[in-house]
Amino acid sequence: MGYHETRSWVHGLFKVGAGGRTGGHIDHLIMGLIVLNVIAVMLETVDSLYASYATEFLWFEAISVAIFSIEYISRLWAATEHPDYQHPIWGRLRYAVSPYMIIDLLAILPFFFGAILDLRFLRALRLLRFLRLFKLARYSESIQLFVRVLQLKREELVITSVVGTIILLMSSSLMYFAERGAQPEEFSSIPASLWWGVITLTTVGYGDVTPVTPIGQVLGAVIAVTGIGLFALPASILASGFIEAARGKIDQCPHCGQEILEEDLESILESD
Repeated sequence: MGYHETRSWVHGLFKVGAGGRTGGHIDHLIMGLIVLNVIAVMLETVDSLYASYATEFLWFEAISVAIFSIEYISRLWAATEHPDYQHPIWGRLRYAVSPYMIIDLLAILPFFFGAILDLRFLRALRLLRFLRLFKLARYSESIQLFVRVLQLKREELVITSVVGTIILLMSSSLMYFAERGAQPEEFSSIPASLWWGVITLTTVGYGDVTPVTPIGQVLGAVIAVTGIGLFALPASILASGFIEAARGKIDQCPHCGQEILEEDLESILESD
């Protein structure tokens, strides 16, 4: 096998659905190693365990970083096989700054910089690699449907998020002016009042900060009821999207009337 053939084979090896049985085994190995690394990071915070198995933790981290480094270098080397990264220098540089590759780099850098700065928690970013599982959506009609619903309803969801942010800021501001005289420590500023606003609007209600003035209590009741309706909006938007999908209207954009093609979905799912 020549140089170009080997590079093409490596590129296909790391492409979901194109690497065959070997590629599938590699994907399972990497995902399993990610989970084990996160577990190891958690267990290292238990002083008794770390004191007893410090050497084992170090060896496991070294082996993991070696495997992650080989994967990173292999992906970077074979990136020129992709039409968007064909230039041997600039193509690889563009690929290196893609989101997944940055996450890969952050997963191995802490090991090499550990002697200077404790960045072990950055390895948890490898969890974001699980987002690659969404590439399997092309093989699952259910996930395809979910992605299409999100695509169709993205404008409504964005508007809902903006409205929620505005209500949160207004609620926190009103509560600040109502309670700052009675509770200057809890409601010392509008940013400090945002904690109460988030907890109340989400209807969690920890109770660590509560209004004590009559005006504050009335505002708190109104804001709590508003929060129930506010957080029901995204669920209703998604529900309407699934109803439209069930009626066969999912293939047409409700905003522009343009047909949504299968290629549009694939462009969303492709990331590398």
